[in-house]
Amino acid sequence: MALAALALAGCNPGGGSNTPETDMPEWYYTGGKQGTAINSSSMAFRQPTPATDEAGLGTMFAQGDNIAEKDFVTNGSGRQHGLGPVYVRASCQHCHPNYSHGTSVPAGTYDAAHQGNGTLLVVINPTTQAYVPWLAGMPQLFGAKPFKAPLDPDQITVTWKTATDEHGNKFADGETYELRYPEVTMPNTAVYVYNQGYRDPDGLLESEGYEVLLENTIGVYGTGLLDAITDEDIIAQYAKEEADGKLKNGLNPAIYAGGMQTSGYYKNDPQWGPKRFTYALSRGPLQDAAGANAIWNITNVTRSDRRYHYLDLNGTIYAEYASKDPEVQAGFADYIAKLDPNNEHPEWRTDNMESNIKEFLTSKTLPAEMSDDEFTQVMVWHRGLAVPAARNVTDKQVLRGKELFTQIGCDYCHRPTWTTGPDEVRDPNNFPVTAKMPRYPNQKIWPYTDMVQHKLHMENDIRTGWCRTTPLWGRGLHRKATGDAYDARMHDTRARNVIEAIMWHGYSTESDAYYPTQEFYKLEKSDRDAIVAFINAI
Repeated sequence: MALAALALAGCNPGGGSNTPETDMPEWYYTGGKQGTAINSSSMAFRQPTPATDEAGLGTMFAQGDNIAEKDFVTNGSGRQHGLGPVYVRASCQHCHPNYSHGTSVPAGTYDAAHQGNGTLLVVINPTTQAYVPWLAGMPQLFGAKPFKAPLDPDQITVTWKTATDEHGNKFADGETYELRYPEVTMPNTAVYVYNQGYRDPDGLLESEGYEVLLENTIGVYGTGLLDAITDEDIIAQYAKEEADGKLKNGLNPAIYAGGMQTSGYYKNDPQWGPKRFTYALSRGPLQDAAGANAIWNITNVTRSDRRYHYLDLNGTIYAEYASKDPEVQAGFADYIAKLDPNNEHPEWRTDNMESNIKEFLTSKTLPAEMSDDEFTQVMVWHRGLAVPAARNVTDKQVLRGKELFTQIGCDYCHRPTWTTGPDEVRDPNNFPVTAKMPRYPNQKIWPYTDMVQHKLHMENDIRTGWCRTTPLWGRGLHRKATGDAYDARMHDTRARNVIEAIMWHGYSTESDAYYPTQEFYKLEKSDRDAIVAFINAI
């Protein structure tokens, strides 16, 4: 109960009222009456929804919040133990500062340990756009002794380059803007298995022919509300956009081609409906989406439904080469003594040390380090995070921007509103937590996304070029929530403010958003400023 009291107290840091103002327009309630927090402080993204409190889930929400906030540790027992043997980050807060998007990436050495650096490395085959097999899709950057990090972030460098659009980065009235994009340099010596003697059959590792991109984390607030949109409504949106034929690049055929697709990388299981989470739309219901996945594969903390480690896409490369590393072999007995003090796994203690290590790293029957109750608390917190109410909704400039946002066509992809369905919580893994989740039936919400992927054809673009329309709700509070110097918009934080984000949308004539961007370019400065004010207000 003390945790619940702390969570509720955190709803209003510094005083003031959390009571909504009267006579507000409906778009003020970005998450509907059951999903909106009346809070615009630095804690705006950390609030429980009214539905969470009304369901009596405040204590579980606070417990889940505590797990998400604190670092996991490499101990073999105790609170939040089990970090490793390799991992990406030690806590949710590292990637989602105050549960916002990750902060802007500075030039120079990629600082993986920096609190707030939620931008992940994406290492791919540039020809096929597939992840390389010798790293995980989200490459781990740390190791718990005696294990070593699969990738050394200290050898990775981020350089910001500039691009010039057809307007010379200048509006007709003389106001200028910048367009920047990141390039990542990573030598093959940064890859642990390469240093241990592994050679890539495709030759990409030896020739440094791979490509490294950045992908920033998304805000975790409001995802329960997106989960509550019905499959039928999302499929109807795809069908509408296909029928309209307005988008230069059409729809991603791996997801929708005359209907939802059931094969390929984006395999859609008809039982669970369309994918709706991540830039790549690779995740379905929230119970199996980015958060449920990340609490496992970012930390490698096992649980009862995932009793194995996340190492590389191949599944055995890291295990094979770590098992032959003399330094890993020298420290493995002490590591296992702490992890398995009761000698319940004799296969990790044979006379063959290489076999011991490989058996451990590739085991599918590891002990569950996160309890079912703890995972339930995390998912109550994840699904229970509110969206902050819109700000300045009676301001004349904001209202003018709202009108222009629709007038120039931004609302086609950034669809303003959806209405949730009955919100029947689903879990493809059949994990026994669904009965305790907050629910948001029949709520009119304002996320400003069509839940569909589009192409912008930017310099050094996102992997595959296809990217889900990012919800705009709450994004104007990013700087306040994180202390970031910039807005960190777009998938790799390339846009430092709203103007840069908009103009990247029209950088290429092949962009699906080219024409709305040109309409924005033609506006007078006062109207451009109005659209910026509106986007920052929602």
